Amino acid sequence: MYNYLHIDPWYEDSVYFVDSKGRVLNLTVTLDTALGKPHEMFRFESDSGSGEGEQLCASLSLTSATWAALSDGTGKLTLLRTSKRGESSHIKWEPMFSERLGEPFIIIHSLAHVRSHVHTIEVLLLRVQKDPSDTKGSGFSISLEWITVDNSAGQDEDRKYGVRKRKMMKGKSVPHYAAVEPQGKGIVVASEKPFAFTEVDGLPLEETPAEDMEVENSDPIYFWQQTEEDVTVNVRLPEGTTKDDIRFKLTVDCLRVGVGDYAPLLDGQLFAPVDPEASIWTIKDDKSLEVCLQKRSEGPLWSEVVLGDRRGEYLMSDEQKSQLQQRLSYLTSEDLNPNPEKEKPPCNAQELEDCDMFPEDSSTLMRFDGATLKPTHVVSLGSHQFLFSVHIDPSEMPAFSLRHDVDALLWQPRPNQDNGVWEHISTFNALGYVQASKRDKKFATCAPDFSYAALCECLRRVFIYRQPSPVDTVLFNRKQGRQVGQVAKQQVANLDTNDPVLGFRATNERLFVLTANNLFVLKVNN
Repeated sequence: MYNYLHIDPWYEDSVYFVDSKGRVLNLTVTLDTALGKPHEMFRFESDSGSGEGEQLCASLSLTSATWAALSDGTGKLTLLRTSKRGESSHIKWEPMFSERLGEPFIIIHSLAHVRSHVHTIEVLLLRVQKDPSDTKGSGFSISLEWITVDNSAGQDEDRKYGVRKRKMMKGKSVPHYAAVEPQGKGIVVASEKPFAFTEVDGLPLEETPAEDMEVENSDPIYFWQQTEEDVTVNVRLPEGTTKDDIRFKLTVDCLRVGVGDYAPLLDGQLFAPVDPEASIWTIKDDKSLEVCLQKRSEGPLWSEVVLGDRRGEYLMSDEQKSQLQQRLSYLTSEDLNPNPEKEKPPCNAQELEDCDMFPEDSSTLMRFDGATLKPTHVVSLGSHQFLFSVHIDPSEMPAFSLRHDVDALLWQPRPNQDNGVWEHISTFNALGYVQASKRDKKFATCAPDFSYAALCECLRRVFIYRQPSPVDTVLFNRKQGRQVGQVAKQQVANLDTNDPVLGFRATNERLFVLTANNLFVLKVNN
């Protein structure tokens, strides 16, 4: 599933790939759809030790307008100075750093930044490793390693590049999306199963326990009740707490309650979305803080307030208790299955299965702070299927597309903004609906100017979805009788090859499709 073709976001008419001989080849569009000859930019030295053990495909990441990161698939990372690729596309790339970093990996993302005359390169590596301890899952563990390389070592002219920091994250599913923020201030990961940082520079991450609050030593630190419309939480407070001591933060899906500088009493993702505008908190009798959360959708009962927090006690009303007893009455029986013919048979204990808790089963989008390594934003993607990621602006992180009902929405991570970490930048009408029918879909992407989106299948077929454009003739909707001013179009291109598609990239004007023997260029826009 690796996309072997790389487009240069700084010089759009240029594409790169690593061939089976270990050569980095560059092809540039010269006239409209005419391609120049392939130029060899760099070649791997054949390592004697690389034949042993596991080997992955070589992977390339264009780090900046003048740098690139390269993996040979055996566990070796090479950082190359490319000079300005658009102006001097035939100058060979110069390796400035090359080091073995353990087991084989694929480079997912890289970027460069300069601070106080130190040139730093951040690289994100993905590894999939067998995990014997994971007996219930897939038997594999996924690690993301964030490597920071800079040239702070050595003096003046002879400043050598070396690894300054290695941060390791672990998870149970291959991430849909992972990228480092500009300046290396954080990392954004979207995946089906959650990720967490586990070690820094080879040392396991020790949890630094925050100073615990002096609360009387009885078990629950909060009590909660709920109706179909709202959830009420009563948090016990230390004596002498005033209104000014309360630290309260509520968003649609996260709650944080703390007192002063102590560790928060409640902190994390809520079981379901709430309406922050309609939710309130008050201090009761100087002993407890009452938080009333208005549910976004009425009806479904919560099984907990904050996901994974077991320090509260749920109080049921008498009405809820009697309802629950009525619902459960048909399940309680002395025998295992005394009357199997009845409409609602009793529960058979032999058929019960373990089921995972909610957060494990839901795709999440998480932003981690680069300094504390703790998540600062967690969004449950729920039914919003992840479609693809694409580089829109080389100075920003890659954007990602999610399915929202029938459409596909494109989101741009902007971590420096105060009002929102991700910004909606474009909508592809009905793309969520039409892509669902493409069972053999392999890659998807869109043009940086959002004029079209494109999907390709494993073999031969490429689908182009153009954004709505004005129609020349008068057109009416048959059912509603209203005139239609704009129409979106789908086009299909059949490639003249039987080789599987290995790479797929789009510019505003062209689509590039790579197979084992050909590079196809489709002119999409004039």
